[in-house]
Amino acid sequence: MKKLLAPAAAAALILGFWVIQGWHGSGPARQVVTVVIPKGASLPRAASLLEQAGAISSPGRFLFQAKLFGRGRGIKAGEYEIPARASAAQILWLLENGKTLQRFVIVPEGLPSILVWERLMKAPALAGAVPVPEEGSILPDSYSYQRGESRAAVLRRMQAAMAKTLDRLWVARGPEAAVKDRREALILASIVEKETGKPAERPMVAGVYSNRLRQGIKLDADPTVIYPVTRGKPLGRRILESELHADNGYNTYVKAGLPAGPIANPGKEAIAAVLHPARTQALYFVADGTGGHVFANTLAEQNANVEKWRALRRARGEL
Repeated sequence: MKKLLAPAAAAALILGFWVIQGWHGSGPARQVVTVVIPKGASLPRAASLLEQAGAISSPGRFLFQAKLFGRGRGIKAGEYEIPARASAAQILWLLENGKTLQRFVIVPEGLPSILVWERLMKAPALAGAVPVPEEGSILPDSYSYQRGESRAAVLRRMQAAMAKTLDRLWVARGPEAAVKDRREALILASIVEKETGKPAERPMVAGVYSNRLRQGIKLDADPTVIYPVTRGKPLGRRILESELHADNGYNTYVKAGLPAGPIANPGKEAIAAVLHPARTQALYFVADGTGGHVFANTLAEQNANVEKWRALRRARGEL
């Protein structure tokens, strides 16, 4: 009797080791693979799809092990990225916790709508087409999406985020704000966004433009000259004299006040800067050569700062 038990116990130990090792051991995938689990799919269906993708070697073994070691919580639909050599335990954990592959459309602050549209149209795994969205209607951010989702749905999320953020910031606006409504806030914020690459400068730039608006002085903002020419894309050259005098509804060198519409999609920090501009007497600013600006209260100060900037550019061989 003892002689019979010993082989049986040994076999049981071997079987147990095989099952456990197979559950936590390296899987067959030699590289990262993606698997789409459709809505309503059962675990057996998922196992079949995993085998087809090369993530597991045996659906039957996977299901047996999942029943033995899994939590029985059910799996979630979506697109999954299975790491190379992922174990069966790792794969089931991904499916049960819905750790789907994250795809993003990233919209940086100040990106014009034509470039947002290009990013949407180039985004892999999205479906359908959308028109170029209205300028200033999109909140810059990173937007996740799932395979097969429509571009229209992603665009709606972008625009809903802007509407919600603008409403929230507008309600909390300060008494020093020079803009009269939400649209004016968007327009001025888009100019502020394009004028400075330093986030800390936004309130000061907004303060200068707010002062000029109150005093009826032309904004003289170069980005408003460029926008009608390229729709916000980089100009790639110096502004032409003829473009400085073009009367197209956007050129703030021609008329006082705000342009006809936003010239980019401003971020929430630029909008907040316009609604809480710095308290300053400054009416002018010019580049300082570091990505920032030097501010001036008077035209004489501005002219002196401009000459310093020109001298710096001459020393660099830019003029």
